[in-house]
Amino acid sequence: MGWKATLNIDYSLEEGHCVARHVHDGPLRILKSLYPEGDAVCHNILVHPPSGLVGGDELHIGLNLHDHAHALVTTPGATRFYHSNGQTASQYVSATLGPASRLEWLPLEALAYSGCQAHNQVKFYMAPDSQLMAWDVTALGLPHADQPFVQGQFQQHLEIEGLWLERGLMDAKDHRLLHSPLGLNGHSCQATLVFAQGSAMRHEHLQHVIELARSICQGHLLELQSGVTSPDPRLVVVRVLSAQVEQAMALIRDIWLCWRSQLWALPSVAPRIWAT
Repeated sequence: MGWKATLNIDYSLEEGHCVARHVHDGPLRILKSLYPEGDAVCHNILVHPPSGLVGGDELHIGLNLHDHAHALVTTPGATRFYHSNGQTASQYVSATLGPASRLEWLPLEALAYSGCQAHNQVKFYMAPDSQLMAWDVTALGLPHADQPFVQGQFQQHLEIEGLWLERGLMDAKDHRLLHSPLGLNGHSCQATLVFAQGSAMRHEHLQHVIELARSICQGHLLELQSGVTSPDPRLVVVRVLSAQVEQAMALIRDIWLCWRSQLWALPSVAPRIWAT
């Protein structure tokens, strides 16, 4: 039947302190809230003790940010979608950003093992003056272990309601998608980073967000495999293809750190859990 787990986190700003309250059912929870930047920004680490999903497993994660709350949410390691018994392993994330709230959704990579049947969905709902920095990193197979993605499917759903929707099905049998120059061109890792606002950015501000990202891509090892676009005045999207997770993750981390420093006047320091 698979394991089912839910986690709901509610963030509120109370006398200058961002407080997280959560309820969970099954093997999914957060540990102690951390405040490495002071009381106004709450850091949480999502923990899934089984450390991976097999066929039939379902994870449901809900985030609710009230007025002016600021949360940074990450994971201690990769989300692993293992070889399936024929059933689908699913992860659903839903985040609602209230007025003037900020969310940094920064999970480490999703690993699609060969033979997996996986569905990974993330949806954001934004109030007009809320702000979002979020990324998604997907790796197909285990190149370091010489275990390519030769069977199975990974279905992706990334959405900011009313603003941006991206859906993709990566099937190991779809050689044109995986190996064509118009597809992944043989790259096993793809990364997406977004900066979004609930209302349109001024033109000068939008161009500043774009140029900050492009300046970091220029001269980088992945310069020719990365791009920065703005399909809407409320959104900037960075895309990266790479043969290895580490290279793509390093690039989008640098852009994220630059954005939070230059756009939000916050420290350009990554969560300590990533260094352990």
